[in-house]
Amino acid sequence: MKIYQFLKNTFRTCKKQVALLSGVLLIVGTSCNKYLDIVPDNVAVIDNAFTMRTEAEKYLFTCYSFIPRNGDPAYNIGLLGGDEIWLPRNPRDLTAYAWGTLNISGIATGGQNAAEPKLDAWRGWWQGGGPGDRYGLWKAIRNCNIFLENVSNTAKVRDLRLDERTRWLAEVKFLKAYYHYYLLRMYGPIPLVDQNIDISAPESEVRIKRRPLDECVEYISGLLDEAAPGLPMVISDRTTELGRITRPIALAIKAKLWLLAASPLFNGNPDYTSFKDHEGVALFPATYDATKWDKAAQFTKAAIDAAEEAGHMLHQFLGTSFQLSETTLLQLRLRTAMTERWSTEHVWANPNSRAGFDMQARAMPKLAGAEASGQARMQYAAPLKIVEMFYSKNGVPINEDKLLDFSNRYTTRLAVNAERFNIKPGYETARINFDREPRFYAFLSFDGGVYYKYDSPSNSDENTWVVEAKYTQASGATDALGFLNETGYFVKKLVDWNATHTNSNQGINYRDYPWPEIRLPDLYLMYAEALNESQGPVGDVLIYVDKIRNRAGLEGVAASWSKYSNNPSKYTTKDGMREIIHQERGIELSFEGQRFWDLRRWKKAAESINQAITGWSVYQDKTADYYRVRTIYTQNFVSPRDYLWPIRTEDIRINPSLVQNPGW
Repeated sequence: MKIYQFLKNTFRTCKKQVALLSGVLLIVGTSCNKYLDIVPDNVAVIDNAFTMRTEAEKYLFTCYSFIPRNGDPAYNIGLLGGDEIWLPRNPRDLTAYAWGTLNISGIATGGQNAAEPKLDAWRGWWQGGGPGDRYGLWKAIRNCNIFLENVSNTAKVRDLRLDERTRWLAEVKFLKAYYHYYLLRMYGPIPLVDQNIDISAPESEVRIKRRPLDECVEYISGLLDEAAPGLPMVISDRTTELGRITRPIALAIKAKLWLLAASPLFNGNPDYTSFKDHEGVALFPATYDATKWDKAAQFTKAAIDAAEEAGHMLHQFLGTSFQLSETTLLQLRLRTAMTERWSTEHVWANPNSRAGFDMQARAMPKLAGAEASGQARMQYAAPLKIVEMFYSKNGVPINEDKLLDFSNRYTTRLAVNAERFNIKPGYETARINFDREPRFYAFLSFDGGVYYKYDSPSNSDENTWVVEAKYTQASGATDALGFLNETGYFVKKLVDWNATHTNSNQGINYRDYPWPEIRLPDLYLMYAEALNESQGPVGDVLIYVDKIRNRAGLEGVAASWSKYSNNPSKYTTKDGMREIIHQERGIELSFEGQRFWDLRRWKKAAESINQAITGWSVYQDKTADYYRVRTIYTQNFVSPRDYLWPIRTEDIRINPSLVQNPGW
């Protein structure tokens, strides 16, 4: 695709700095950065970028190129920065900035600090590397402003058609809004850079202040409103333009913005009551505003309507010529909802960052009979608390199911033939691995778990691949250099089912896919959440949660809780329904990086992340020894400090008008 191929080749040579610098970039300093290679050497960029359509298009793609690389495990903050996926003590061949390494702590392992913040989107350096690799989002916003200023001038880029000019301006307004939104989610109140500041501006204009949160929300929302009408509903040229911004994407980000503004972290949070700038201006709203939930519900429903009008719908498995059980077909439907390229439910898939070998190999276990050496690195491990989050097969939490007893969930039993599509018959594994909902088996694998994929040695889901994970077995934790799984639970969700072993154990071919930034189920659950907070568990709340549950092979909320839960009326109250929606989001959006941000906006991070990371005793080879729960790590989330990113101390020193976030 045109945009993807361009982004692969961007940022190659160091060019002269652009004359106009944004105020925030002046605050944090400038350097000779790697810059878009669109003109001959020794010629200033701005002199050439907007002379003709082909050059302006390259600058457009420059604005796109700052979209965070969430398909790369090194940079996806949400994926490895929380408590959802755990890595080995020494994650071999992986510099995971969110998690850390053996000798350097990351966000998940308590290494965040104000001197050199991890994944610093404010200053830059957050995409990895050193001072020569600054791709901070203020630079992205500066480039967006340069583009908007020049392309808005009809005397420039004279060979650009009016419809293209309108669309390109809308795309860059969206990107400018999105980069502001991303910073807002990380840092809370931020400066608003509507126009770049002239390099000759006085110091008083350069030292930009952080603006109150509500002002930031209104500004970003307004930018998205300006952008949406000029964006296409669908991408008509699927050969060269897939991944570019559409109207449903813009409306979805607006919905996410208002959901964030309505949530407990930012809506009347008492922890921030006294947080003010140096002139005494309060940066957070002092009181709770229930109408923000009304707006969040309204804007999310508008995003859903636009997405469905554009043809987005819940994904259905495209099928296979193999004869498969209904159990496996359902699991493939759930798995491919994430990994199928340009799935119908991918409202926004990002070709700027594709989930390829580096993402999938770290989730892939070494299957019995096809170890595949280092091509299956199996480093992504789900802690037991995440395993326990998934429902029972009756569609209710395992500690609420009145028909199935999970009180003995750490004991073991043998799998029977009727369970063969989930667990190898005759294999002894933990009770917690039995009687679980379809998403459990679709998204996770474990000792004794079936791992069906396209190259099944039996050409069916009978006698297919299996994970055997005790110490001396194929997926055992024997690699002292870091290709191992610390908990005994492998993240199947991120691996495309088309991954094929070549020549038995010589290697694996992984089919990559654009990283899904927003899936339709996310919007459905956002709408249910906002509407429940606004009006309580009214009809649409249940309808939209049930859309997700029904696709997952479960009965609706009312039926499941009425029949199977020891708390049958839970869904009839706002508080009870809130708990159900939160858990449903945790399950449906698991291992996509959403939990990290949800726990923060809900103000649940201190409670959840401070629960110990536990798993099986994976360094044991006997069943009785392996199935003992061990504590792997105890995280330390400090509240309220860790809910927001620190601004680099040096930036506070350079620009005294900035104030630091609480606790840093």
